Amino acid sequence: MSYKKFSVLLGFAVWLLATLIFRFLGQHFFFTENPLIMTGLYIIVIPLLGFIANKAFQKYQLTQPQSIEASVYLVLPGMLLDVVCIQFFAQVFPNLSPKADASFGAWLMWAYASVLVFGLLRKKPQYPA
Repeated sequence: MSYKKFSVLLGFAVWLLATLIFRFLGQHFFFTENPLIMTGLYIIVIPLLGFIANKAFQKYQLTQPQSIEASVYLVLPGMLLDVVCIQFFAQVFPNLSPKADASFGAWLMWAYASVLVFGLLRKKPQYPA
């Protein structure tokens, strides 16, 4: 399987898992009125998504330009599908306050941007010959 197809499938899988977690458990941790918790959610997504992205880059021994491309393929499925999730926030996430929609959208943009930054900042990999 090509790294492009793998990246799209991985991106979809991450989106689906995250969406299900927020749908069924989000009310237990997505407290938009608590700045400390929100800051923690913004911080924790960086190493988590960085780990996933870098594993995908390493699996295919991608060059830096290929890593940029793969990061786009990783985020694209979720970005497209989250348009629907945000537009119909109250229906998709009835367990969350409807007032959380803007914070949720902002957090999603942060998460997607972090994956793109990992692709952009990837240094030239040193793979064994």
